[in-house]
Amino acid sequence: MTDLSVLKVFVGADGRGGNPLGVFLEGHEIPGARRQAIAKELNFSETVFVDDAASGRLQIFTPAAELPFAGHPLVGTAWLLKQEGYAVEAVNPPAGEVQVRFDSETTWIRARPEWSPLIKFVQYDSPSAVDALEGAPDGVGFAYCWAWEDESAGRVRVRVFVPEHNIHEDEATGSGAVAFASHVGRAVTVNQGVGSLLVTELHEDGSVSVGGEVALVETRAYTG
Repeated sequence: MTDLSVLKVFVGADGRGGNPLGVFLEGHEIPGARRQAIAKELNFSETVFVDDAASGRLQIFTPAAELPFAGHPLVGTAWLLKQEGYAVEAVNPPAGEVQVRFDSETTWIRARPEWSPLIKFVQYDSPSAVDALEGAPDGVGFAYCWAWEDESAGRVRVRVFVPEHNIHEDEATGSGAVAFASHVGRAVTVNQGVGSLLVTELHEDGSVSVGGEVALVETRAYTG
């Protein structure tokens, strides 16, 4: 038995939105062969198993597959490690070291856009056209559907559909925001899902930071 922390990551105004995330801070107690089945059972868009809290070494699983990198799991796990008293400067998924920083209520990670999965960016004429979508357009496996809310201010309306990972709609997609900011070549503020909020920054070395607020939903014993 080990504890499972359930978080919401990239929480928006008035506590709206936020992508649910499961984190096992004592993931080393769970054999690697069981992790995919547990992620499928929990059915969060991602579940994190922390193998070494001091170094931030971890694995990330969707219900269907392991990921080398994902944004909202790393933001959420970094926040949780800090809450538990760890001096967090980086987390270490299989993709490589991801720098972390904390700014008021915002937790930031800095990553390479090429670590993000292959994403198809589909632009629409208006936020209302994005809101009207019922699923991935044309069955695209990882569809980042977006429209400008205010182009001069860099605000975009986004919905993301990931049928290839058995995720009909992802509430907040940090890896998508990293890749998208690189794609449009500017910092953007992303209004995603039912109310999630993601902010980005571009850096001269080509890396992108994505940040947002995190909230703890519950910590419960997991007996599996």
